[in-house]
Amino acid sequence: MHKSIILNNISLYFPNKICFENFSTQIQPGSRIAVIGNNGSGKSSLLKIISAALPPSEGKILNNGNIVFGYVPQLIHEYENSSGGQKFNKALSAAFAPRPDVLLLDEPTNHLDLKNRKSLMKMLEHYKGTLVIVSHDAELLRSSINTFWYIDNGKVTVFSGKFDDYKNELFQKRQSLEDELADLKKEKRENHKAFMKEQERAKKSKERGEKFVEQKKWLPAVGDLKQSSAEKASGRNKGNINERRGSINEQLSALRIPEILKPKFSLTAKDIGSKTILSLSGASAGYAGKTVLRDITLSVSGGEHLAITGDNGSGKSTLLKAILNYPEIIKEGFWDTPASDDIAYLDQYYGTLDNNKTVIETLSEGAPQKTHAELRDILNGFLFRKNEEVNKKVEILSGGEKARLSLAKIAVKTPKLLLIDEITNNIDLETKEHVTQVLKKYPGAMVIASHDIAFLKDLEIESFYELK
Repeated sequence: MHKSIILNNISLYFPNKICFENFSTQIQPGSRIAVIGNNGSGKSSLLKIISAALPPSEGKILNNGNIVFGYVPQLIHEYENSSGGQKFNKALSAAFAPRPDVLLLDEPTNHLDLKNRKSLMKMLEHYKGTLVIVSHDAELLRSSINTFWYIDNGKVTVFSGKFDDYKNELFQKRQSLEDELADLKKEKRENHKAFMKEQERAKKSKERGEKFVEQKKWLPAVGDLKQSSAEKASGRNKGNINERRGSINEQLSALRIPEILKPKFSLTAKDIGSKTILSLSGASAGYAGKTVLRDITLSVSGGEHLAITGDNGSGKSTLLKAILNYPEIIKEGFWDTPASDDIAYLDQYYGTLDNNKTVIETLSEGAPQKTHAELRDILNGFLFRKNEEVNKKVEILSGGEKARLSLAKIAVKTPKLLLIDEITNNIDLETKEHVTQVLKKYPGAMVIASHDIAFLKDLEIESFYELK
């Protein structure tokens, strides 16, 4: 059993960016740690720092020097002719070969199908060494972890407990702060009422005073003095409330709980109806010289949300491309699909976005009849609020911003059928929450290929079709 690994005032800086500063902790033998945070916050770099593959910008890592590390990165460059899942399994076997004391895994479930995910989770449950993983996978975080390192706002916060306890604590803090804001709003309203009442009283007092002291015009009316006093008191109260409100908003911002998106779709469930919108019977699909899918029979009605599951290589992406009528896909059998204008496609690479367009140009393209103000209102609902945010080019958007913009496109021009291919690969927990919020409310038919059971559960998917 290895000795503790000590992180002493670790900081990580990149040009024009502070990831985190002065992080100190101990990794005890047998610890089960998850590093979480938004994409780009420095999670992968922290794994490399622990394994001594990357020096920290400041601070020291202390260990006895005899610790054996096993490390599997997020992007695996070896094994070129293998699929993502095969690459990971080969890299994991190589990491286990020297019997590591500490296992470091970066987004290990990203490209794993259901079968391989279950195998990985079972293996991690039986692994007796120290585990440090970077992950946004709620199922994995629930099954193997009891300590969380949350990187945000230039610091690392440590939480001990289960994933749901961690989430509950955050939401309880948020609820408490929002209750305080509601109390402040009420207090502000009551102060305003009292001020108006005092103003009215002072006005009447002034009118009475003017009748009796007209000859002493150089003296201020009694009412004027009292009104001035009331205004000062009101100003002090208002300043105090604004100061407290600013402090609470800062604390809310520091919690970084995903804001709630409230999309307004251009089509309603009533517009879409409940008739069958997609029907396949005895359908086959593949490429020249290779049939991938055989004898597929399924139907999807308007408003139905269907999950396509299956092992890697079973043809999930091929099925979606066949529905989209990709020219390279050869189809046989009965395929009754909507017109291309009634279908939208969303994948993990956000391939439907044009890198050369700005955020607002992207949205305008799908709804040219909408005014600038209407487009801004829609974008505001997807957290693009400032001028610099709506005028950003797509090519410089973060992964989370691209996801939100893709969802905004679907809201502004709602298709009757939405096809989604492994959207949760490579997105952080905050973006995943946003995607879930929007897709749960999507009124049309949806076919989603995913290996992420926790995500499908959050979406409340009830219809499943497994490809063998």
